[in-house]
Amino acid sequence: MTNNYELYKVFYWAAKTGSLTQAAKALYLTQPSVSHAIKQLEDSFGLTLFYRNSKGVALTQEGSILYSYIEKSQILISIAEEKMAALKNLDSGELRLGGSDSLFKHYLLPFLEEFHQKHPGIKLHLNHGTTPETISFLKEGRIDVGVVRMPIVDEQIEVLKGIQLQDCFVAGNLYAELKGEVLTMKELLEYPIILFSRNSRVRMAITELFQSYGFEIRPEIEVGSVDLLIEFARKGLGISYVTREFVTRELEEGSLFEIRLDVKLPPSQVGFMMMRNMPLSNAARKFMELVH
Repeated sequence: MTNNYELYKVFYWAAKTGSLTQAAKALYLTQPSVSHAIKQLEDSFGLTLFYRNSKGVALTQEGSILYSYIEKSQILISIAEEKMAALKNLDSGELRLGGSDSLFKHYLLPFLEEFHQKHPGIKLHLNHGTTPETISFLKEGRIDVGVVRMPIVDEQIEVLKGIQLQDCFVAGNLYAELKGEVLTMKELLEYPIILFSRNSRVRMAITELFQSYGFEIRPEIEVGSVDLLIEFARKGLGISYVTREFVTRELEEGSLFEIRLDVKLPPSQVGFMMMRNMPLSNAARKFMELVH
């Protein structure tokens, strides 16, 4: 018995063409090399696989049985080769990303649109979640790249820096008396505060900042999306803590205004997470070239 794929490949083409000469041409081999390969295969089985006729060669009964199996494997290999070529050329495949709704909508959407226009054959799979959930998606192999707020400290994960964002407090016209004013943390906390859910990176950062000054920020309303933070502030339900870059339109049109504090709010860094020492799919690699 043999596990030499090249011998089976020679057998397949000799059987398919019915000619050792044609098999040699198809495989870019000499005819003696083809004959020798078939002899090796026959010797390994202890069976005669071909007999000669006036047109070239034909399969014996044993050869026909072997061909019925080898033909299937060659078809699968051809399909696999075509699939690999399609993946290489980005004609097919998947791009699997993980991150928050807000980062997808306000940061990645233009990149996703451009990528889809360039590679319409690539399916986009977006897994929405908090930073801890996105890290789990990545380690479980459910996504190729995670887009999160930094810092991320994990030996298994490699992080590339993306854009820098600035968070701020915003309010609607119900709190118009605060326009142009500079508030202390204590004064701000006298108003109803609207924050994102507890397990978000943004929520953790603002909580730690207030604690460092000896204050505890307790939201009157907690929401699970940036859109609700924006809408609730516009409706006058309180003062929301949002990313300035995500409310540019609202600030420009005047439906929201920024609440100024007497302390500097730290910027936040977006990062692209990948498993360390794990090669990216071709689609993911191309996407990272686009955004980074």
